[in-house]
Formats: sequence, C-alpha cells, structure tokens
Amino acid sequence: MDWHNSIAANVQWTGLISNLEKKQRVTEKLAEQVGNGDVIGVGSGSTSFLAVQAISEKIKQQGIEITAIPTSKEVSQTCAALGIPVTSLMNKRPDWAFDGADEVDPDYNLIKGRGGAMFAEKLVMASADKSYILVDESKFVSRLGEKFPVPVEVDPRAVNLVEIRLYELGAANIKLRSAAGKDGPVITEAGNFILDVRFQTIQESLEKELSAIPGVIETGLFIHYPVEVISL
Repeated sequence: MDWHNSIAANVQWTGLISNLEKKQRVTEKLAEQVGNGDVIGVGSGSTSFLAVQAISEKIKQQGIEITAIPTSKEVSQTCAALGIPVTSLMNKRPDWAFDGADEVDPDYNLIKGRGGAMFAEKLVMASADKSYILVDESKFVSRLGEKFPVPVEVDPRAVNLVEIRLYELGAANIKLRSAAGKDGPVITEAGNFILDVRFQTIQESLEKELSAIPGVIETGLFIHYPVEVISL
C-alpha cells in the first residue's frame, strides 16, 4: 500500500536556486547518462535536487528502473516523493554518482559542503567508479578557496582543539556556521558542527592534513577524485 499524503508528495526547493535555467539544462544532460538498472549515488543541494527531477522525468518517459543512494535526508525524501527507490552503501555500491560543487579548479579539484553533507557525499563518491559534477560557469575558479571557505565538519567536543590546529595549518579565518532556520549553529545529520575556514593558499596535502586532526569528521575538500564535470 502506498502513502497518499500531501507533505511527502510535495517536492519543492525551499530557497532560491541561482542560474536556474542553466542548471536545468545541465541536469538534462546528466539524465542522458541514466540506464536501466543503474544504482546511482545522489548528491545533495539545489543542483542535485534538479537532477533528481530530470532523472524522474526520464524514468517516467522510458519506463526504466533505477535505485538511488542518497547522501542526505533531504534528497532521500525527494527521491521517495518522485517514486525513485532508495538504498544505502550497506546494501549496494553505486555504478556512478553525481553531485554539485561550490568551486572547481582547473584540475577538477573541488570545494563542496555548503549543504553540510560532505561526509556522506565523499563516501558515495569514493565508492563509485565515476562521478559527474554538475556546475554552471560561476563555479569555476583559478584556485580553490577563491570564493568559498573550506567546510570542516567537527565533533562538538573537539571544536576548541580543532580551532587551534586549524590556525597551526595556516587558517586565516574560522567561523562556526550559524543556522538560518533556528537559533544556534548548523547541526549536521550526524550531530556535528561545521566550521567554515579560509586559507590564503590550499595545497594538495591540506585535505589529508585536516582529516588527521582529532575531532575532524570530514572536510569539503575533494582532491584528485575521478570526476567528470558537466557544464554549459
């Protein structure tokens, strides 16, 4: 028996989606990659939301079946509302994955994590043989950190220690990310804080150096992942 409730079936993005038409065209290009029986890792954020909608349309038009591995409760709810079955990394490995990005450098290294789901996103991306990154031209930068800070997910008990270690690694500015819809800081799905960290320069070794700090759960740096960028 299926649920027939309005809340679960009401699929919409609550915020403003910048460059909407361009992002929709990019997600339509991604939908061309979908094949019957694919297990697809689904990223989080507004671009991934649009991509799930485009994939849903292809499923309806061609009668194909896929399974999604979502990286957040938000995208899991979107998939469920659109009739896309979901599973987890405990049960399936993704044939391929897709996600958005906040910054893409000339070597296709990434900064991600404005949605705070980089831990699950990195797990899914590392599990897939190939990942598509969906961006418009505003996301391309000459160097990482040009526009956005590096998100660092931190166990709340370790926030003071992590702050000290971040400054030792050359951080220029550190901010605890504040929540928009409630008082206090952003809390990730795993119950952690997010620090937004500015660096003057970002070396290739920084991702590993940050991850080695006790209390750091994950970072928004994605260095040397096997990605293919889809843009206009």
